[in-house]
Amino acid sequence: MSKSKKWSVKDAAQMYGINKWGAGYFTTDESGDVVITPLGKNNGTRISLHEVAKGVEERGLAMPVLLRIENILGSQIKRLHDTFDKVIRENGYTGKYKGVFPIKVNQQEQVIETIAEIGRKYNHGLEAGSKSELIAAISMLDNRDACLICNGYKDEEFIDLGLYATKMGLKCFFVLEMPGELELILERAKKIGVRPLLGLRIKLSAKAEGQWTESGGDTSVFGLGMSQVIDIIDRLKAEDKLDCLQLQHYHIGSQIPNIQDIRTGVLEACRIYEELVKEGAAMGYLDLGGGLAVDYDGSKTNYHSSRNYSVEEYCYDIVETIAFVLNKSNIPHPTIITESGRATVAYYSVLLFNILDVTSNTPRPVPEDLPKTTYDLLDNLLETYNSVSAKSMQECYNDALFYKSQAHQLFKHGHITIRERALAEDLLRHILIKITQVAKKLEYVPEEIEQIEKLISDVYYGNFSLFQSLPDVWAIDQLFPVMPIHRLDEAPTRTAIIADITCDSDGRIDNFPAYPHSKKTIHLHELNEEEEYYLGVFLVGAYQETLGDLHNLFGDTNVVSIHVNDDGTYEYVRELEGDSVADVLTYVEYDIKGIKKRMKDFAEDSIRKGFITVKERKTILSSFNEGLRGYTYFEKE
Repeated sequence: MSKSKKWSVKDAAQMYGINKWGAGYFTTDESGDVVITPLGKNNGTRISLHEVAKGVEERGLAMPVLLRIENILGSQIKRLHDTFDKVIRENGYTGKYKGVFPIKVNQQEQVIETIAEIGRKYNHGLEAGSKSELIAAISMLDNRDACLICNGYKDEEFIDLGLYATKMGLKCFFVLEMPGELELILERAKKIGVRPLLGLRIKLSAKAEGQWTESGGDTSVFGLGMSQVIDIIDRLKAEDKLDCLQLQHYHIGSQIPNIQDIRTGVLEACRIYEELVKEGAAMGYLDLGGGLAVDYDGSKTNYHSSRNYSVEEYCYDIVETIAFVLNKSNIPHPTIITESGRATVAYYSVLLFNILDVTSNTPRPVPEDLPKTTYDLLDNLLETYNSVSAKSMQECYNDALFYKSQAHQLFKHGHITIRERALAEDLLRHILIKITQVAKKLEYVPEEIEQIEKLISDVYYGNFSLFQSLPDVWAIDQLFPVMPIHRLDEAPTRTAIIADITCDSDGRIDNFPAYPHSKKTIHLHELNEEEEYYLGVFLVGAYQETLGDLHNLFGDTNVVSIHVNDDGTYEYVRELEGDSVADVLTYVEYDIKGIKKRMKDFAEDSIRKGFITVKERKTILSSFNEGLRGYTYFEKE
């Protein structure tokens, strides 16, 4: 495609919103590529994402690939700590800040190892909600100044692991989520010979807007009510262990879009903290849980896929609120803990994939003369097409839907031929295209007219599985930024939705970030035979890898990590091959040796019955074994 004289890379940046949701880590350059700016947009280091993708394939790893940019993870941890430290200094706050990463957000070893390594400078800790996560955390967290928070249901083995970690000097807090946990912790601590570090998860009345509003409020599943808190305090007083109660925890929701909800939660939590101190508890730590949102659509609003505050405003509201409440009672300022998981790792990962094919919904040209038919369906459609205008737009749309239904009925009962039905569908698409062109010139467009683009959009087939790599898109309608990573100096001329390569109708992306309403389509370029067409799905570092499943037996993708050096060069520091066909079959309990034996037996039977020759048997079994070793996704020859 020749480059449009009127189109520029700036137009592409505006269309895809990259400078709004990119958070200083992603932008565009004049060559038409998406570039990574892992040290911030003002640093000057710019890495072409397209060049990275081509380098991955040149190294023998096929698409799709999950790309991790190590520097972004470090930058996010640094940004959070530096901002809190700045706000603490400016407000005369006497406590400290210690971040904690909840392992459930991304449990991959490489991620946890990198967080532990980068976070050591900031005493950044970990949060575990299961025995598996706790074992991973203890093995990774070799920093006795960082906090290890234990949430979730705790059996004897879980508790023993945490107590042994405490005995070895780790700040391992057991957060009580139900009253019955206390007795077992006290019993095991006495047997092991260590005083436990305890915290209380408080069930606040405050709730937050967004997808996870039920995480907070009086009816939330987890947390202790006030009467339960009093019972625990009295039990600890009786055991002379009130000094063990040092932490208060609460969580009112993930991805909190409205800063007012954050301030409301902190305010209520501080009043409870104040009362715990007055009851004689040692305290010293206030854990606000998660909630720091990611601006997926770049709108900076309280829409559920955005946030109406900056990281700096988030820190100011927390620090100022805590100080305001506690200063009135001369209570020492606690160490602030936040369990920011999504905001820490979301920007760190990008899913890269190539487009395999396109189903175009471009209709054939409107014929000069219509074929003579018994019914006036085609004449009516052509008349509707010629009548489309700003004034008649809605009427023509209604007529088109009626004639569409009529065409289906006439065909079903044998009154029109397949060619006549095809022509009717072409005319219908021409009507819808013309309506959308007219609508673009109007200030107000009815919602049903806005949805027409999806009806006439192309389908671009991407080499990935939505259920494996982007499960939240399917499960909770999560919005992720999607865009081409190259050819941005060319005007994208096709309106499309994106389908994956599963055989499931839900395996598609047809909801894209925009404000005030998300878009049902995306603008993409026509494919050409000269090069692969690559798309990127951004901000996918949180939850997606852990939640991904084996739908259609598509396994984990290839994973590549890059690290950007101070001089602007970058290195491919880690490569992890995705699952083979044999791997995923093993996951669902197939015996690979048994599969091979059955295939050999079937091949022998085929020889005996004359279907194949002995030589063909060798070729067939070789192809079969190669298939078992192969990548579960589409591979180029």
